[in-house]
Amino acid sequence: MSDRQKFVNTAASFIGCKEADGSHRQIIDIYNGHKPLARGYAVKYTDAWCATFVSAMAIKCGLTDIIPTECGCGQMIQLFQKLGAWQENDAHTPQPGDVIFYDWDDSGAGDNTGWPDHVGIVESVNGSTMKVIEGNMRDVVGRRTMQVNSQYIRGYGLPKFKDGSATGESGSTGTPTTFPPAGTSLAFKVGDMVQFSGGVHYTSANATNSSGSPKQGPAKVTAIKKGAKHPYHVVHTNGQSSVYGWVDADKVSK
Repeated sequence: MSDRQKFVNTAASFIGCKEADGSHRQIIDIYNGHKPLARGYAVKYTDAWCATFVSAMAIKCGLTDIIPTECGCGQMIQLFQKLGAWQENDAHTPQPGDVIFYDWDDSGAGDNTGWPDHVGIVESVNGSTMKVIEGNMRDVVGRRTMQVNSQYIRGYGLPKFKDGSATGESGSTGTPTTFPPAGTSLAFKVGDMVQFSGGVHYTSANATNSSGSPKQGPAKVTAIKKGAKHPYHVVHTNGQSSVYGWVDADKVSK
């Protein structure tokens, strides 16, 4: 089993733990048993524990070198940034094992840069729909189903799993990165407005199976991976198109 899947499966094994019967205390104990404690603080059973949950899963899986331990969401983002594993782009299409952060004050306009309020672990992605496992979700470890690029997404921590790193469209600055060319040049750059001709899109730049057949129409390039099978990540800009994912180079034009 890959480290990525182990991280997800471990989180899933705690679903149902809750404050009401005290079963969430084992999560707090895992966190507090790991030294050194972030900022020297031992989490109380009455504290908010969403970041503590993510950290405890990393501790159980022996992945604290790539998933920083923290009991605060904002401080955890800062640690992901220091690791060069932070994705600022709200429109990022995640993979299982990515760490998703939320800001409940997000207005929905532009890139959300507010202070994060909550965090979870992406469990699965199916087209534009993803499932997230969250600790302290109404005082319980539970699942949330939501759309990729939904409102309230603050960004993603992308753990650099040894057996399959995250997609890597960004570094610690949060700026989408273009990868070195592999014998080909691309006509567009991140931020360009393009016309999507219709057909299929994919959940990753080198995916084999498509994740849907979106409608044609105007879209925006949000990430690029040169040398990949589907080098452009594009997102529709109005109701005319429904594209949201990675597409072939010949599917976009000015």
